[in-house]
Amino acid sequence: MRSVKEQIEIIRQGTVDLIPEDLLVEKLERSVRSGTPLIVKQGFDPTAPDIHLGHTVGLRKLKQFQDLGHKVVFLVGDFTGLIGDPSGKSETRVRKTPEEMVKNAETYTDQAFKILDREKTVIEFNSRWLAGLKFPEVLELAATQTVARMLERDDFEKRFKSQKPISLLEFVYPLAQGYDSVALEADVELGGTDQKFNLLMAREIQKDYGQEPQVIITMPLLEGTDGVEKMSKSLGNYIGITEPPEEIFGKTMSIPDGLILKYFELASSKTPKELRAIRERLEDESTNPSHLKRELAKDLITQYYDLDSAEKAESHFDRIHVKHDVPEDIDEVPLSGGDEGVWVVKALTESGLCKSSGEARRMIKQGAVSVDGNKITDIELRLTRRDTTYTVKVGKRRFAAIRVG
Repeated sequence: MRSVKEQIEIIRQGTVDLIPEDLLVEKLERSVRSGTPLIVKQGFDPTAPDIHLGHTVGLRKLKQFQDLGHKVVFLVGDFTGLIGDPSGKSETRVRKTPEEMVKNAETYTDQAFKILDREKTVIEFNSRWLAGLKFPEVLELAATQTVARMLERDDFEKRFKSQKPISLLEFVYPLAQGYDSVALEADVELGGTDQKFNLLMAREIQKDYGQEPQVIITMPLLEGTDGVEKMSKSLGNYIGITEPPEEIFGKTMSIPDGLILKYFELASSKTPKELRAIRERLEDESTNPSHLKRELAKDLITQYYDLDSAEKAESHFDRIHVKHDVPEDIDEVPLSGGDEGVWVVKALTESGLCKSSGEARRMIKQGAVSVDGNKITDIELRLTRRDTTYTVKVGKRRFAAIRVG
């Protein structure tokens, strides 16, 4: 293990809160003396199948702890995900089903190993202890906190004052997350800044169960491609680390210029020296921001795929968005339309370009659909030419060759 001073310097990098730092020093000193690694956890509720760049901010910090010799627990919140984290929400979340949790959780661990060391990572599912709690044990857990304490939370306080409903189930979420730390005897827990209330509550719950409280580390939140809300699958403003390289490249090119440096700092593989050079280039008025976005996109794809994939994705982007050509490898979808042809809404859904008829109609009305290079706005349009292949485009990056039989 490195010295405590060296470890603190590494751990502090890129964090927002480190509470309390003196306790972390004590824990690290004991760890170095005894050779016993700290238990460091972060929870991820599998409310969607993809891990995105926002998740990787914490994962990269976990990897630093691994490299320092500590025990990292990647906690899949398959039980807490059924409750729904109220953090940052202005209204009660729509609850997920157990089937959705199981399906999404299947993809999480493999995606996490794109960053974490598979051999050094402990994978846990919090249903292992939370699902088995008996009602008297739940009452004991609930008795550790008060309603007044819960209403200290910003999002709950705002909803209470504006008379928006707060489900009692939402009060359970921070209790359950705190009990995770008890079950794992966590020394350190990571989370985004929006998790600060939950992380602090876990410290109090550990004390109530006779444990030394964990140190909490909060990491910056990464805004999504819209440049406003934090990156979220539900908001559609995310860049998934297992998305096709062409999607990663295109989405990265769409981020606002004001977020370029933050994306480099939180999601790229650049060294501190390289980041300083990027900051200087951004301050230079002669720098074209799109050139830096290209570098960022290629860096991200190289991390999660390889350099060859990054270069092909850049070529694909240039072919579509610079030269305005059609991709070389678009899928051909045969559809039978009979005498009346194929309804364009059906063509969009059955080709997979749109997930539903509602989305297809909306994209057409927004002018986001073109057929053979011509924008369409008529939702009743039919593709009537028999034995003809139409090139259909939705948005900026979705293409299909619709073969009408």
